[in-house]
Amino acid sequence: MRLPNLIFIFTDEQRFDTIAAYGNTQIEMPNLNRFASECIVFENAYCTSPVCTPSRSSLLTGLYSHQNGCTENNFPLSQSTMCLPELISSSPYATGYIGKWHLGDEVFAQHGFQEWISVEDLYIDFYSPERDRNTRSSYHHHLLSLGYQPDAGSVFSRDYCSRLPEEHGKPAFLANQAIEFIKKHKSDPFILYVNFLEPHMPYFGPRDNQFSPNLIPLPQNFNNLPTENQHLKYHLIAQGYYDRGHSGLPLKTDQNWKKMIANYWGLCSLVDTHLGRILTTINSEGIDDNTIIVFTSDHGDMMGSHHLLAKCVMFEEATRIPLLIKIPGMKKSSRISRPISQIDLVPTLLDLMGQPIPVGLAGESLKSEILTGNPAQVNPVFIEWNGRETGILEHYEKHPLPVELEKLADREKLTKVTQDPIRTIVSPDRWKYSHSQLGMHELYNLNNDPFETTNLYHLRENRQRISNLRAALDEWQRKTNDILSPINE
Repeated sequence: MRLPNLIFIFTDEQRFDTIAAYGNTQIEMPNLNRFASECIVFENAYCTSPVCTPSRSSLLTGLYSHQNGCTENNFPLSQSTMCLPELISSSPYATGYIGKWHLGDEVFAQHGFQEWISVEDLYIDFYSPERDRNTRSSYHHHLLSLGYQPDAGSVFSRDYCSRLPEEHGKPAFLANQAIEFIKKHKSDPFILYVNFLEPHMPYFGPRDNQFSPNLIPLPQNFNNLPTENQHLKYHLIAQGYYDRGHSGLPLKTDQNWKKMIANYWGLCSLVDTHLGRILTTINSEGIDDNTIIVFTSDHGDMMGSHHLLAKCVMFEEATRIPLLIKIPGMKKSSRISRPISQIDLVPTLLDLMGQPIPVGLAGESLKSEILTGNPAQVNPVFIEWNGRETGILEHYEKHPLPVELEKLADREKLTKVTQDPIRTIVSPDRWKYSHSQLGMHELYNLNNDPFETTNLYHLRENRQRISNLRAALDEWQRKTNDILSPINE
């Protein structure tokens, strides 16, 4: 019997509610909407950390970032830490990685991927000492072949690439490369990972006029700005976006935000078009009945919720992600509503591929739940934040603090607030508790308050619930050897 193929497609910074399967029927996403109708739809899937490198490290290794060392952006994944292709026993698989990597040595093949197509040249300063810093990405050479010249010294900037005609942009390039790989290896078992940069910032591209800002609804929690009983960092971030805007757009009025969201929707639709070409190829090459297909994103994007943008916070819009899985033989969609974590993807995919699951992975296989609808076990979801990556300190070196937060004017106090490590648990019954090392804890009942508008931490009636959630966090830390200090007050 032939081994199943695996095609793992993921985007960067895509909110869970950008496709119809999660309630958004306004964005033009025909390919993902059709794909979702044939998949298992995980309604409440979470990343392990709401920022690129840590989340990607979990997607590839099945370990939390505090276990694999990638706790912050641009922390490299150790060559001794194995990714999924390296976990395949006696591998007969052809393997390929296409797109943004962001786990170190960006343009160099590694971690069991035989074929490597890269698109980013912004991480040269983070290459290992032995790497040649004059090596450029596959996409860089593609642009040179089209007659383009680098705009940022010896590299093409993201802003420049985002302004190119769609047929010369990164999504089209990645789809072309993925299609070529699939056709080349259609007679072999293969593992292919494809990562689209979009809808990650910069929030502009060739589809900026696809959606009218006048028709864009603001998020339901748009006017629920961070309050004094939520983490102070969130208030600082919101003020920062008001002060400086983003991607060349101001963020001071409702209309400003609608334009930003319209651009973001355009990027989502752009990816959908070229992702659709990959899905079409799987069908046209006749391998759909022997191919496991995954679609997800590394984390979400606030995109106006609570007047916030991007990621680096523990709110639902930054930590929840779309997750669709299609297995051979599936003819109709099914849905799994309980909270699950992306930490379970590596053991689940190994199990679906008939491979043994190595000892030491942090997650559990969801195979039985996918096949029968009945989970083998039900665990809480854990999310970690290890500080930095928000640019807050740099912003407030040049701008005054909000009046109500002038108590943070001391640099040391501001640093502590902006770099406060947080551990979050989402229980199977959808209570969400975030433990701050500085004591700025938050508790939400997502059943009644899915938009996290009211922090219930300080209510006496929740003392026992909080104690139980903290005990579960403490046990998780011990089990996963969390490097953060104990979560006691």
